[in-house]
Amino acid sequence: MKSSNKLALILLMFNMFITMSAVGLIIPIMPTYLKLFGAAGQVLGFLIAIIAFAQFLFSPIAGNLSDKIGRKKLIVFGLILNGIAQVSFGLSTELWMLFVCRFLTGVGSAFIVPPIMAYVADITTIDERGKAMGLIGAAISLGFMIGPGIGGFLSNVSLHFPFYFAGSASIIAGVLSLILLPATKPIIQNVVKGDNIFKQLTRSFHASYFVLLIVVFVFSFGISNFQATLSMFLTYKFAYTATDIAILMTVGGFVGVIVQGFALNKLFKKFGEMKIILFGLAVASISMLGILFVSGFFIMLLVATIFSTATTLIRPAVNTLISKTAGNEQGFAAGMNNAYMSLGNMIGPALAGILFDWNMNSPYVFGTIILVSCFSLTAVWAKKKAALA
Repeated sequence: MKSSNKLALILLMFNMFITMSAVGLIIPIMPTYLKLFGAAGQVLGFLIAIIAFAQFLFSPIAGNLSDKIGRKKLIVFGLILNGIAQVSFGLSTELWMLFVCRFLTGVGSAFIVPPIMAYVADITTIDERGKAMGLIGAAISLGFMIGPGIGGFLSNVSLHFPFYFAGSASIIAGVLSLILLPATKPIIQNVVKGDNIFKQLTRSFHASYFVLLIVVFVFSFGISNFQATLSMFLTYKFAYTATDIAILMTVGGFVGVIVQGFALNKLFKKFGEMKIILFGLAVASISMLGILFVSGFFIMLLVATIFSTATTLIRPAVNTLISKTAGNEQGFAAGMNNAYMSLGNMIGPALAGILFDWNMNSPYVFGTIILVSCFSLTAVWAKKKAALA
């Protein structure tokens, strides 16, 4: 890979980390933060879900636009919008303002994630792509898992400070991208014009990677059950503090990033992406259910770390398979990938919040069922694909 492309990849990883950490930032502090607004459990689920709803609406638009006008402009726009939304969240005084700000956060991330995925495809060969997607996946996992940790630690300054910090970081990332990120030429020049989200979803039904998109949706749905309610579960069942939750999530995220950054490419080459996906789903299912049967902090830390490591294996493996299958529609495929992920992340937290208020154990039982279903679907599809090869 050229040195300029390596610099671009590093900057893209930083951008992805900033974006994903902003999504998870609120998780450990929201049980306390929502009390300021007289709200509780279900509101947290919907605050997470509304980000995914915005991503679902705007990701396909961003993916197609990136094929038409290039990746850089959309990435810069998304980062700056994300930063403004984060700062505004910290300044909000009414509950409805929180929802507006989180929606704008989702819009911003929608204009970041698909163009970044397509950008990686632009600057890598087929052989390089697995490693590059693994590094981007590491940044995603680091953001998802350590974002809540950052929120927990920074909340010791004030409950509002994490949002100011995340917003400032996102705006700085946008400025750095404007100055340092090279503009790439989209792989294709002719894109479908005027397709709304529903037409694009219909178009995705006929894609060769459609089953992989279903895997993305089901996997994201199951994982978000865990992520959306974990802080509430640990707070109400074990009286964990925001700092305890931050430590738990930070360690899990760190181990996952180490695996993705240093071992994932070797695992891809030795076993292939499909076996990694199946292994990750199996381990994630077992560890999610295991959360219900442990109590000590260090045992909980171990189980949560195993879970987060398993999930960090799955995401880049699926992303790589979709990218390899997409051919000359990288922007559209990346947009659909993010849209299906957003659908899962939208429905999962909303349902998890409702289930948690009914019974705090139920999101993890239901999430396990979903992950096992995803494993079964993937295994059947892989077997059929191998038979046709």
